[in-house]
Amino acid sequence: QLQLVESGGGLVQPGGSLRLSCEASGFTFDYYFVGWFRQAPGKGREGISCISSNGWGTNYAESVKDRFTISRDSNKRTVYLQMNSLKSEDTAVYYCAAARRTVYDSACGTSWTYDSWGQGTQVTVSS
Repeated sequence: QLQLVESGGGLVQPGGSLRLSCEASGFTFDYYFVGWFRQAPGKGREGISCISSNGWGTNYAESVKDRFTISRDSNKRTVYLQMNSLKSEDTAVYYCAAARRTVYDSACGTSWTYDSWGQGTQVTVSS
């Protein structure tokens, strides 16, 4: 099973930016698609973005579209989530997750089954 470690969270003012990283270890990363999820206090988990195994396919939730950008560097076994124009409602614990596909392609979905999860990183947007 893939091991995932998130980093890059912290406290930021509204309108600011953060970049989260999700570093993978344990297995060959190439055939894995990766998603970012978040959970705010008292709320359920929300899938906000995903990137395909080949890095060419991405999806975003409406709540973060045009503000967040997901990318991957397979050489570094890392997926990034660039978060711009942050709002107080973006405050949450952010998790990355991954699952292996049998094909190397451009598909991903945050509603798909993920079997490897990181421990989460806290993002707080507040003045």
